[in-house]
Amino acid sequence: MRRRIFLRGAIAVAIGLGAYWLATEPSIVHGDVVTRPAHAPDLANGQIVFNAGGCASCHAVPDQPDRLKLGGGLAIPSPFGTFYAPNISPHESDGIGRWTEADFVTAVRTGISPRGTHYFPAFPYTSYAHAKVADIEDLFAYLKTLAPVSGKVRDHDVPFPFNVRRNVGVWKLLFFDSTPFMADAAHSAQWNRGAYLVNGLGHCAECHSPRNVLGGIKSAQRFAGGPNPEGKGWVPNITQKGLSDWSAKDIDYFLRTGQTPDGDSAGGSMVRVIKNTSQLPEADTAAIAEYVKSLPPVEGPPKPPKKAEEEAGEPKQDK
Repeated sequence: MRRRIFLRGAIAVAIGLGAYWLATEPSIVHGDVVTRPAHAPDLANGQIVFNAGGCASCHAVPDQPDRLKLGGGLAIPSPFGTFYAPNISPHESDGIGRWTEADFVTAVRTGISPRGTHYFPAFPYTSYAHAKVADIEDLFAYLKTLAPVSGKVRDHDVPFPFNVRRNVGVWKLLFFDSTPFMADAAHSAQWNRGAYLVNGLGHCAECHSPRNVLGGIKSAQRFAGGPNPEGKGWVPNITQKGLSDWSAKDIDYFLRTGQTPDGDSAGGSMVRVIKNTSQLPEADTAAIAEYVKSLPPVEGPPKPPKKAEEEAGEPKQDK
């Protein structure tokens, strides 16, 4: 009897491990990349994608003025440990200089490395997955025009079991939606451009949404603000619950200058964001503004007393 129970238990464990292994297996090749014809890169668009995607915010070498020096190293705190942004300069050994276009598109849109391992979702591929392949190809071409930066970035400081990359496969099954962006015919071309930038390249929801205990965005409170995912402060609600007093022109002006309607300025991590959005074409900041202004009001999680928490990313007067 005991032997039978043991055998059944061993079989159940084997089946469970097999299911776990299959469910968390990274897909190394991204099909819609390898089947595409050769792409003629548009470097001007690649630069727009670079700025819309906020690449410099995380990957520029900290504490130096050149936002195109993409040697990485920025510490990104989280409830699961501290992640360090990698070197994405075209350096042959320390950056992505040896990557192929397919390697890059697969990494950005699926969160899978050229070695076939999962990236941690501190890399916002959950949003980048909605970007057009051509845009990511143009970004790759643009990155290759920048100066290579030497220097390996240190390993992430993430404790067990969160440091097991295979477990990210389970997380992806729960929270990773790679559905391509689809334009909404009920809205204007400008609104759709804004929706594409906000939900894809701009990855605004990654910071402006509360998360559950596993680190997944709470879809019912998307864009409704919450605790800063980097662990300090509070990120504002950018639905009409939080921005009802702002016009689309106010939002547009803020994205281009960092100045609020009453003359104050952005603070916290939003300062880095403004450095990116201020480089975008005015048509794109206007599109983002139109889309954000259209977000219906959503009640976010309750905020702690302002004296206890410094606001992150809100205008200074709201701190």
